[in-house]
Amino acid sequence: MFVRAGDGPVRGEAVGVVDGSVEARGASRRLPQVRGFAQWPGNGGAKAEGKALRERVPRAAHAEFDLDPGRPDALTAVEESSLGRIPELTPIRVGRMAATPFAFLRGSAGLMAHDLAHTPMTRVLAQICGDAHAANFGLYGDARGGLVIDLNDFDETVPGPWEWDLKRLAASLVLAGREAGAAEDTCREAAYDAVGAYRRTMRLLSKLPVLDAWNAIADEELVSHTDAHDLIGTLERVAAKARSNTSGRFAAKSTERTEDGGRRFVPAPPVLSRVPDEEAAAVAASLEEYLETLPEDRLPLLARHAVHDVAFRVVGTGSVGTRSYVVLLLDHRGEPLVLQVKEARPSALLPHLAAAGFEAPKPEHEGRRVVLGQKRMQVVSDILLGWTTVDGRPYQVRQFRNRKGSVDPAALSPDQLDDYGRMTGALLARAHSHSADPRLVSGYCGKNEELDEAMAAFAVAYADRTEADHADLVAAVRAGRIAAEAGV
Repeated sequence: MFVRAGDGPVRGEAVGVVDGSVEARGASRRLPQVRGFAQWPGNGGAKAEGKALRERVPRAAHAEFDLDPGRPDALTAVEESSLGRIPELTPIRVGRMAATPFAFLRGSAGLMAHDLAHTPMTRVLAQICGDAHAANFGLYGDARGGLVIDLNDFDETVPGPWEWDLKRLAASLVLAGREAGAAEDTCREAAYDAVGAYRRTMRLLSKLPVLDAWNAIADEELVSHTDAHDLIGTLERVAAKARSNTSGRFAAKSTERTEDGGRRFVPAPPVLSRVPDEEAAAVAASLEEYLETLPEDRLPLLARHAVHDVAFRVVGTGSVGTRSYVVLLLDHRGEPLVLQVKEARPSALLPHLAAAGFEAPKPEHEGRRVVLGQKRMQVVSDILLGWTTVDGRPYQVRQFRNRKGSVDPAALSPDQLDDYGRMTGALLARAHSHSADPRLVSGYCGKNEELDEAMAAFAVAYADRTEADHADLVAAVRAGRIAAEAGV
């Protein structure tokens, strides 16, 4: 929900006492400026500063997309992004990316970052998702069993230009709409509406008391906020499915009883497979380091669970080939809790941020980068988020199947696509507002549709480029230049 500003405090004249004397009514106590806090009175210049950015980077300039002559071709980009992954899983990743142009986009965050580094930027930084395509939004459970909808993938998260996330979202909506068979005007409108919702939500947040804006939660009222009523039925179905998407359900399907009354994973290759005892022991032992990354109040919860088994599980399109494990925990009643221990590789955006003239951060631990980035962008996060190290490699740790549900944007009807665009655009604005001052961004975006038009034009042009890249990858697969395993 995007909360409304409530009634403010009663305004009146204060009387202060200093050294036994009464200060003048309405005067503020003189205190030193404290590092990390704002000055008072504020100069109110954030919005004006945002408006001034339009002179250097006109909003219409965001329509521009010129192909860099040094850009790698699709095959080279896929091969480079596969370096360091498990080689035998690479064909699965290629097969998934070759399925559709939208799937190609999902697996090519680095290639798009290369392209975005050559587009106009305000140089206002936010904590960005780095992979904010339309399929990376979804439902998940909060600590009290409720469902929240928000961004849900942060493998590439870094401080970066807010425009990169918004343009990736807009382009993905065009591709998803084309895959669903929607008319070209409908696809463009979805991108246009996503940018418009981002702009209007940032403006709304800029006008709220800071605490209200900070704690704005995305729940069922988001549908009303973004006028996404055609999505209600779809979201209800996804929510119903998400509520049953739990560790218990996964364990019931994926484990079997052992002689001592415990449970162990049942292999289902190539997606779920057993690992050697030594490897399983290393993953299990790494959970001690993981506990050190959690708040102390979480430790009694995990202390009431025993570690029973470890298996390897293949993950989604962009992450296929990275090392990812599921760890089965059981409480005293035999009820399961499953953790995912997922390799955290350096963000694919890093070299392109440097190429665009930004100081690329060098995190001390990639798992920590992912977890802290997620917490900076979400209002409600998994209470068991943490990180660890296994055999020298960094990993993030989180609950597996924490009542997660997702909307497939490529399966939406044409009348739902623009609603989904508005909803995801609003969510993205709220996520960015935790790190970028919404007054500054809103001042730049403005009240009219100039930015919406420009980024929608970019989205169409970039969708065309992605279709060409996808065609090149498919041709390389057919020519035997790269192996692909379809349908996995």
